[in-house]
Amino acid sequence: MAAGCAAVLARALEALGEGVGRRRDATRPDLDVGGAADKINLIPQDFFAELCEQIIQHLNHKIPGVNTAELCQRIQTSGIEISVGDLAKIANIVSFLFSTAARNNLSTEELVTTLGNAVSTLPKHAVQVIRHVWNEQGKSIGVSEDGRNIATVGQFVDIKWKLGVAMSSDSCRSLKYPYVTVTLKVADPSGQITEKSFEMTIPQFKNFFRQFKEIAAVLETV
Repeated sequence: MAAGCAAVLARALEALGEGVGRRRDATRPDLDVGGAADKINLIPQDFFAELCEQIIQHLNHKIPGVNTAELCQRIQTSGIEISVGDLAKIANIVSFLFSTAARNNLSTEELVTTLGNAVSTLPKHAVQVIRHVWNEQGKSIGVSEDGRNIATVGQFVDIKWKLGVAMSSDSCRSLKYPYVTVTLKVADPSGQITEKSFEMTIPQFKNFFRQFKEIAAVLETV
């Protein structure tokens, strides 16, 4: 393994054990994760394995992003106290780890050796999961640097809407006007899936729908 690759991975893995926040490195994403290894230690092995699987699938362009919000909710339901923000930061570090290893064609043993050398505090079950996932699917990752540079905006994942009626407000006791609540699910450039909700009046929603129809009509000519 090249010394440069080992150094890059060591810096990423140092973030897992100690956190970084005192200094930013332009060669990697924001990895400000104080005590991330402690947070990983809280996550049951099956949930951490699912997180790693989603990351691998995202890097392979099979899914638009990692749904940390949904996964975090299930982890919390199981009785584990962890925030969406902490889980998202852990996902960023593991994603950076996998993509760096893929660009340098690391074998499973090389990756695990680097893990062992760089982070002694990383939970054993996490190392086992990373070993298994990388051994099974690591070689399938094709990371294009050009592709990574292009991904500067979010990617649309799903849209949901529902019709409601406003019954009252601070200035009026009885409004009873209809409105539409739209929820967009978007994967940001780092691969994290988030939901954005907003309300529209019926005329606004009709205009919104008309623009979608115009987009569909243009796409049919491509």
